[in-house]
Amino acid sequence: MKLNLSRRSEVRTLIMNGGECEPYLTCDDRLMRERAAKIVEGIRIIRHATGAAEVMVGIEDNKPEAIESMMAAAQGTEVRVVAVPAMYPMGSEKQLIQVLTGQEVPAGGRAADIGVLVHNVGTAYAVRDAIRFGRPLVSRIVTVSGGAVGAPGNLEVPIGTLASDLVRACGGLRGTPARLVLGGPMMGMQVSGLDVPIVKGSSGVLALTHAEVEQTQPGPCIRCSSCVRACPMGLLPLEMAARIRIGDPVGSVDWGLKDCIACGSCSYVCPAHIPLVHWFNHAKGELAARERLKLKNEATKRLADERNGRMERIAREREEAARQRAAKKAAAEAAKKAAAEAAKQAEEVA
Repeated sequence: MKLNLSRRSEVRTLIMNGGECEPYLTCDDRLMRERAAKIVEGIRIIRHATGAAEVMVGIEDNKPEAIESMMAAAQGTEVRVVAVPAMYPMGSEKQLIQVLTGQEVPAGGRAADIGVLVHNVGTAYAVRDAIRFGRPLVSRIVTVSGGAVGAPGNLEVPIGTLASDLVRACGGLRGTPARLVLGGPMMGMQVSGLDVPIVKGSSGVLALTHAEVEQTQPGPCIRCSSCVRACPMGLLPLEMAARIRIGDPVGSVDWGLKDCIACGSCSYVCPAHIPLVHWFNHAKGELAARERLKLKNEATKRLADERNGRMERIAREREEAARQRAAKKAAAEAAKKAAAEAAKQAEEVA
């Protein structure tokens, strides 16, 4: 979908995201260290598909081994490796674009609107396998980490593997974890158990201890604006939260809800421990549900209107057919009567 969009939008700059910024996750770092040449090959294939004139790979400066490996693999090619500040959430598409190009994606817009396409280094590796060897995306590298994991590490596993199998392969659990997360600790999805499958977007499986998870009851907002200073998108999380709290998710859209990337920065710095991202995700889900209901109602109304129109057309056609039959019958009777009168006149003349 991204590649097709880039052809229509005349993308000029291709950016490969190597900014793995969430704590604990190191799967992309290991991939760039160990398979840099294959990643660069995939990047060049993507560049050929998009027709981009400029190609950059953004890697956080706290990954010197990955930067060195990628620079060595990209030597003599059009691919340029750039070290970016190790600052969360540098792995976000919009932040990476701003740092590398100085351009800002417009609110409610896409990167393609400013002539930029962003892909992950893992995607480049998968593209290389798909194009050169016809190998579909059947596996990926996943980080298994957290204080409750016996021997944390990175594993390449088939898509669909249970998270419990990954943890077992990493020495199992040392004790009962306080929280299980599929993905990163900031933007990942909390799960109740490990009997969940790894999907294409699963970057990590985390089993966090009580020491790693701050569990504090949320308090009232004190309007300190810490969340405003922390928001990388320049939004006002406290204003969005205030609308959502009173049951007005539509009102939060006016304050930038759709531009929220759910990075968790606001929740992390909130001194009142308000689960802001949880509220924002809930509001997005509520709005999506309303939109689906609206589309469903519109579709139902359209089908009902089409049915009513079809029934009216059938009724008109039946009426027209009845009139035509009546007209034919009247014409036949008139002709019969005329013939009878003509025969009678002929008899009288004779």
